[in-house]
Amino acid sequence: MAELKRGNNSGRNISNKSYVKGLRCRECKREYEIAPVHICEVCFGPLEVVYDYENIKLTKSMLRSRKPNMWRYKELLPIEGDPVVYDVGFTPLFRARNLEKYLGCKEIWIKNDGVNFPTLSFKDRVVSIAVKKAKEFGFKAVACASTGNLANSVASIASIYGMKAFIFIPYDLEPTKILASSIYGVEVIGIKGSYDDVNRLSAEIAEKYRIAFVNINIRPFYSEGSKSYGFEIAEQLSFRLPDHVIVPMAGGSLITKIWKAFLEFKMLGLLKEVDVRMYGAQAEGCAPIVDAVKKGLSIFTPVKNPKTIAKSLAIGNPPDGYYAIKIIRESGGWAESPSDKEIVDAIKILAEKEGIFTETAGGVTMGAFLRLLESGKISKSDSVLISLTGNGIKTQEALTEYVPPVKTIEPTIENFEDLYKDTLKDFTYGM
Repeated sequence: MAELKRGNNSGRNISNKSYVKGLRCRECKREYEIAPVHICEVCFGPLEVVYDYENIKLTKSMLRSRKPNMWRYKELLPIEGDPVVYDVGFTPLFRARNLEKYLGCKEIWIKNDGVNFPTLSFKDRVVSIAVKKAKEFGFKAVACASTGNLANSVASIASIYGMKAFIFIPYDLEPTKILASSIYGVEVIGIKGSYDDVNRLSAEIAEKYRIAFVNINIRPFYSEGSKSYGFEIAEQLSFRLPDHVIVPMAGGSLITKIWKAFLEFKMLGLLKEVDVRMYGAQAEGCAPIVDAVKKGLSIFTPVKNPKTIAKSLAIGNPPDGYYAIKIIRESGGWAESPSDKEIVDAIKILAEKEGIFTETAGGVTMGAFLRLLESGKISKSDSVLISLTGNGIKTQEALTEYVPPVKTIEPTIENFEDLYKDTLKDFTYGM
């Protein structure tokens, strides 16, 4: 498999030993062996990966010696042996100085997975693990139910592994995201219905055929990849955490795994404490988790017909919604759901102030932050981290009516001067 590897090895001092003990039900705590299963046969609760934490030795000096990718945390990830797609993760985390000045805030950080490898999305983290596990389990084909970014990532990484891939999406997904999956030569199937319809069909297929659906029968392993986003936040901030972390929510898994990552680092002595508030962001047209948080409920009501430009977050029945609500509440956080107009305005602010073109999901996160500031839920004197999970080139269609048309002139300096006669005086030589 050496010819399939992207980049060099994952770094020194990383053992090939796996510290995964097995799977455990998040509800009744029944334990299972490592296998492609995701639901407890007793209480039907979701399964998650359990590690042998007592024997994991991971120090700051060990991490400093390793290459900048997500596999630097391999002891806390559920794969055997070496990965195939190496250059995933360790995306930029930077101080948003222009945004601080614009909003009058003391400390704003941005973690940008919109430049992740290979498909410009945080989904590359979870899929690089899921496809590896599918290969370990002997599957010949992988698949997913997706609202876009996951489809792109599965298509790309399955191609790297040389595996057959089936991509199930809502038929009206953004054309850019459909193209970004189809280009890999995989099977892309548009379903006439919402994401929840796509997911139900995928579950039926996974039950009948030996196909590894990354977010269904491989889900316990797949979701662990999101922890690397949280590990990186802690390490890139010199092993401290901000006061607030704002996370976009679709299925609700990412916010729960970032929280789990913080707790694991504390358990291993890499963090002194986990004193951070977690905030969830969904679009106004599909906000079942946010609505439950605001009503003080522990159970959400599914949204049957999501209507929002943030299609990547439009999951009306989020599988990890219950746990997302629980973590938001336990951490002392909150949740917000900006409108489509607020989402677009937030995208433009990030572009104009920080030079980042984020997708609509990033606009949701930024829009939620602006609402939290306005309401006083987050103080301007606190430190805040905004999570951006995808790239704006994937959701251009949602913004076309909100940007001005291109100014067209004849190729003469007179035409240029006529167009900008009121402003050119500021740029005249000798001024």
